[in-house]
Amino acid sequence: MKRTIVEKIWDLHCVADLGDATHLLYIDRIFLHERTGSIALKGLENEQRRVRNPEHVFCTMDHIVDTFPGRTDATTMPGGSEFITTTRAASLAAGINLFDLGDDRQGIVHVVSPEQGIALPGITLVCPDSHTCTLGGLGALAWGIGSTDGEHALATKTLVVKKPALMRVSFDGSLAFGVTAKDMILHLIGQYTAAGGVGFAVEFCGEAIRELSIEARMTLCNMAVEFGAWTGIVAPDEKTFEYVRGRPYAPRTDLWDQAILHWQSLCSDPDAHFDKEIQIDCSDIVPQITWGTSPQHEVGIDGIVPDPKNEPDAHIRQSIERALDYMALEPGTPLEGIPIDAAFIGSCTNSRLSDLRTAAEILKDHRIAPGVKAICVPGSSQVKKAAEAEGLDKIFTAAGFEWRESGCSMCFFAGGESFGNQERVVTSTNRNFENRQGPRTRSHLASPATVAASAIHGCLTDVRKLGNQ
Repeated sequence: MKRTIVEKIWDLHCVADLGDATHLLYIDRIFLHERTGSIALKGLENEQRRVRNPEHVFCTMDHIVDTFPGRTDATTMPGGSEFITTTRAASLAAGINLFDLGDDRQGIVHVVSPEQGIALPGITLVCPDSHTCTLGGLGALAWGIGSTDGEHALATKTLVVKKPALMRVSFDGSLAFGVTAKDMILHLIGQYTAAGGVGFAVEFCGEAIRELSIEARMTLCNMAVEFGAWTGIVAPDEKTFEYVRGRPYAPRTDLWDQAILHWQSLCSDPDAHFDKEIQIDCSDIVPQITWGTSPQHEVGIDGIVPDPKNEPDAHIRQSIERALDYMALEPGTPLEGIPIDAAFIGSCTNSRLSDLRTAAEILKDHRIAPGVKAICVPGSSQVKKAAEAEGLDKIFTAAGFEWRESGCSMCFFAGGESFGNQERVVTSTNRNFENRQGPRTRSHLASPATVAASAIHGCLTDVRKLGNQ
């Protein structure tokens, strides 16, 4: 029987068939963070249950922590320090692996797990966080769960999961200058809507995918959830194996050779069945930018703000009108040239070393525009350390960016630091919902390259023009 990569990993982890396409799956790794992990750990403690395999459970401090230099447990979020201290105490009591503040392994959960070799091809990995699908970029079957499922996984190493439908998205051809994995996924969502992947596990493939680095593949899979998908995945290849080799939790010696043999089998068989197929010609993709309050509200940077009058569906038309009102934009306005107040590079989508290198290459020998507040937050302490070893921090600060400690920072507003009321931000994050980066803050999603170019000019900018100057 011909099988897809998702079916192969699923079958290897199936403990029991419960009927109606529902299975009990074995969970290899569980990752927690202080915003939701403390809830799952305290829930177990209250029920007097223990973590079944503490050595397979990892926790990091990332969501609520301050990213200012010299940080402590104190946070700008009201009550935030209690999340940190509670999670720390619960993690130590449970005997799980804790990447605490001050630990050089600390960072954003979806950056840390592949960086440490905890996420590996072919494993199942869950976390109480919707962007866990990021790890599909390594060929892992990874998905976000709620805190209740988190408790169940911690106590039993299993979860009851309904098997998703299968979709294959092929990106054909090569990417043009200035076009990145972030642009690829925004283009997909814009073409097929934020609900286009609902009910599906999405496999990304094609020539353009094979050419992507592993970190770029993780960016792509990170936003599979913004496409509505249950998860996203890319079949592992030689690039994957070299990325994993030598990482702290990766297999070693004879186990490495066994792992490679297994990982090489993790690809969809020829003629395997997919319930839906999408093909995208990469020559159609230019640097993308969002104009509204959903990732599907996007166009090419050389496009214009849409006119809701051209939308025949009344519900969609109303949604566009609301988004334009929130974003204070007029139909027909060119996206390129819209003034910005701030620029942000960070988040689990685009805060890895390759992202910072890309932005630094653009920022080198430039200064950001007067009046623009610009912040760069590395995705992990290891990324920060590596970037500083290359001198990237000096490029960012010389350009006028703030250089921060690692964490989620202003990817989302939790009552602490924000960009401010009605401030317009170009951001490398994954969500542009209303109030996502602060009360009434207006967020435009883009790649780190576009963010850097826009910061220099003080307005939304086509990075391709900057690159040709």
